[in-house]
Amino acid sequence: MQEKKEEDLQQVLNKISQVGIDEVGKGAIFGPVFSAVVVLTEENKLNLKKLGVKDSKQLTPKKRKLLLPKILLLSSDYGIGQSSAKEIDKFGIRVATELSMIRALKKLKEKPSELIIDGPLLLRPWKGIQKNIVSGDSKFTAIASASIVAKVSRDNLMERLGEKYSEYLISKNKGYGTREHLLVIKKNGITNLHRKSFLKKSNLL
Repeated sequence: MQEKKEEDLQQVLNKISQVGIDEVGKGAIFGPVFSAVVVLTEENKLNLKKLGVKDSKQLTPKKRKLLLPKILLLSSDYGIGQSSAKEIDKFGIRVATELSMIRALKKLKEKPSELIIDGPLLLRPWKGIQKNIVSGDSKFTAIASASIVAKVSRDNLMERLGEKYSEYLISKNKGYGTREHLLVIKKNGITNLHRKSFLKKSNLL
């Protein structure tokens, strides 16, 4: 009887979902900000941890790409959203990041009962229970998984855009303001995908 109760409890635990959300590209000077949300059962949290899922910043690009299909396979649900450079310039980076998160959340089949968010800032438009976890991508597998999904998705876009904007070395810098990237901007000017609001702060416009 005790074994049966323990087995039933484990089945219930395995069905409990953790819903994590994270963003990437907030500090870039080119291209959109991306967000991803991932829903994981307790069982698949453990499975992904065993496969090596952790904070995307601690993983090589190759490892992140290898983990992506495993995360998508083992997640109960997931969503990806983005907000454009134009929206970032118009609304500011915080509002634009929130837009990308809401767009990711709208792609889920069901509204989560509770959301855990990486970082200290509330997702202000979200009408539901949410918890902010500083360094959450190193503490919660669902957030770590979301960080990998967002990072690989954005990097893939940057690699495609890198073919069109090759002189800006986007494939290499992924839209961030590296020294080489800034030197090219000084020489050639900006594209319509550069964040003008960010570059004004750097006195590059």
